[in-house]
Amino acid sequence: MFDRYEAGEQAVLVHITFSDDEKKEDLDELKLLVSSAGVATIGVVTGPRKVPSARYFVGSGKAQEVADTVQTLGANVVIFNHSLTPAQQRNLEALCQCLVLDRTALILDIFAQRARTYEGKLQVELAQLRFMSTRLIRGWTHLDKQKGGVGMRGPGETQLESDRRLLSARITAIKGRLAKVAKQRDQGRRARQRAEVPTVSLVGYTNAGKSTIFNQITNAGVYAADQLFATLDPTLRQIDVEDVGNCILADTVGFVRHLPHDLVAAFKATLQETREATLLLHVVDCSDENYRENIDAVQIVLTDIDAGDVPQLTIMNKIDALDDVSPHIDFDEQGKPTRVWLSAQTGEGVPLLFEALTAHLSGQIRALQMALPPAQGKLRAAFYTLNCIENESYAENGDCLLDIRINNVDLSRLRKQFDGALEACIVQNK
Repeated sequence: MFDRYEAGEQAVLVHITFSDDEKKEDLDELKLLVSSAGVATIGVVTGPRKVPSARYFVGSGKAQEVADTVQTLGANVVIFNHSLTPAQQRNLEALCQCLVLDRTALILDIFAQRARTYEGKLQVELAQLRFMSTRLIRGWTHLDKQKGGVGMRGPGETQLESDRRLLSARITAIKGRLAKVAKQRDQGRRARQRAEVPTVSLVGYTNAGKSTIFNQITNAGVYAADQLFATLDPTLRQIDVEDVGNCILADTVGFVRHLPHDLVAAFKATLQETREATLLLHVVDCSDENYRENIDAVQIVLTDIDAGDVPQLTIMNKIDALDDVSPHIDFDEQGKPTRVWLSAQTGEGVPLLFEALTAHLSGQIRALQMALPPAQGKLRAAFYTLNCIENESYAENGDCLLDIRINNVDLSRLRKQFDGALEACIVQNK
């Protein structure tokens, strides 16, 4: 499915406008996605519609318009800025006599082109196989496998069933390999937690300038380009923050609206760096007229990967593209930095970013004394899982006395998980 077209091919794009905001997509973003995939756009078909059609997604007249446009312009691929069902995709391919891709397939293909590391390639392949498993069609039934022996002859296993079985086996094998990689990542993460090294993760809409900021701060030389999903594989580097010490800065993949669920699931291990970060740097391209919608899209993805509760500092990047905007920091009512306005390209405002990091990270580690009754064994196990116990003893009444050092993010998660029980066990808050 993902190798039937090559870079340099010519595409007709289809963008339908719905009144429902949940189905709203950006045509300019689709053009950037297509360009990032190495495909040339030679035609665009647009139109309004209340709800998708079951047969073609669009109406029969609009579908015929797409087919006529393909024939007139000599295109060899049609790309929809929406998600298509397998049946809709097959019907459109039969009508247009060319390959038809939807938004999900296009994003998966871009990820396949950009994956460089072993883990990244496995994650992309897993997402592709999950996507493909819903699009297997009945075929080659004359190749049904026959079982020998008296009373055992029959239709046997069809080719479709065989394909599904092989696909399922491959998915299981990839999950096993990714589990090993995730275990290695988890070991490194736990080592950083034991050493009380804060982790700062760069997140944001794709092409917002995350990798450029990463290079400005770390001099890492990570690939950065004016294209969607220029960075796919996560990169970690150590930085020094005043009054905090060594911190880990993580550069992650960018987000888009309606990021495919298969992709989110496949990149679970990579996105773990985001979920368990001490602080998220939400990078925003403030020169983009749709930056508010992009912020909302990122927040939705962060919620999907259970990272919505991690503290955030917003980085308003690319102020060099705006008039009368100088580097500065916005503060909330408590005097805590909320936004840093800078230009990663020119380096203006980067020192202000370090000031804001100091303000956010200097008070992130909490020292607590806990007295856990025997019934709170699960809470004690949770502390051990986080490797935050410094000393343990037992009182005469059987309570487990713990001295712990824990960061605010993990503490907040445990408070939600144990619903008030944790607060009742705190003896002293240092």
